[in-house]
Amino acid sequence: MRIILFLLTNLAVMVVASIVLSLLGVGRYMTARGLDYQSLFAFALVFGFTGSFISLFLSKTMAKFSTGARVIATPANETERWLVGTVQKLASTAGIGMPEVAIYEGEPNAFATGAFKNSALVAVSTGLLRGMTHEEVEAVLAHEVAHIANGDMVTMTLLQGVVNTFVIFFARVVGFVIDKAISRDSDDSRGGVGYYITVIVCEIAFGILASIIVAWFSRRREFRADAGSVKLLGRRQPMIHALQRLGGLESGDLPKNLVSAGISSPGRMIALFRTHPPIEQRIEALQASVD
Repeated sequence: MRIILFLLTNLAVMVVASIVLSLLGVGRYMTARGLDYQSLFAFALVFGFTGSFISLFLSKTMAKFSTGARVIATPANETERWLVGTVQKLASTAGIGMPEVAIYEGEPNAFATGAFKNSALVAVSTGLLRGMTHEEVEAVLAHEVAHIANGDMVTMTLLQGVVNTFVIFFARVVGFVIDKAISRDSDDSRGGVGYYITVIVCEIAFGILASIIVAWFSRRREFRADAGSVKLLGRRQPMIHALQRLGGLESGDLPKNLVSAGISSPGRMIALFRTHPPIEQRIEALQASVD
């Protein structure tokens, strides 16, 4: 089912992008006289943003499906009542609509996602609930609500769309230049083998650079969400304690599309590609802040 859903999502991206390109009258950006930069940029813009926005609008559905999260429609026990009540209080303080609250089976972690501030999703793992005190869980929930209030999901989508656009655009510009250098006498408006090979290589190389930029921004927003937790609770110690507790626990892995949305990320990544700062840096930032 996950493979089928993945294929359907990608098919939807291609169909929507093709329709938009047809309506805009772009797509044929390579001519016998050279590149039509305006058409190429429109092409890159559509393909750069289409996938990002489709992922954003499907984020809640995909999150529930990929983690097996169960939305608490009617609290069945005291823990669930406390969770819903706490999120409701935090959402009211943050000035946003009540998010859906969900629990999923897994090691300690939590995440927030959704396309709109007033209809988002906050989910916590059973491992987080077992391994933390109520005060620490409340701080984590405040962190996730702060992400929603800050509009981080939309901001990340826009940033991803921008970097996707430039990766697509510049990969094709470089591909065209190299292809023409290899086959100087060619007037083929479709590009030769050199063009396609160069585009693939450049998309990989530029994509790596783009990932570094997106990861850097993601780390910045984690500091902001930590500070947002402090603001919502009115004190910094709960968030500091929660981070200290997380530092001593084995954080649960999240599906790739949710890694940047979690309260913490696995520590097995190269620093430049980490979506979250080290726990120690986050604690130091909070300790250095003014209450």
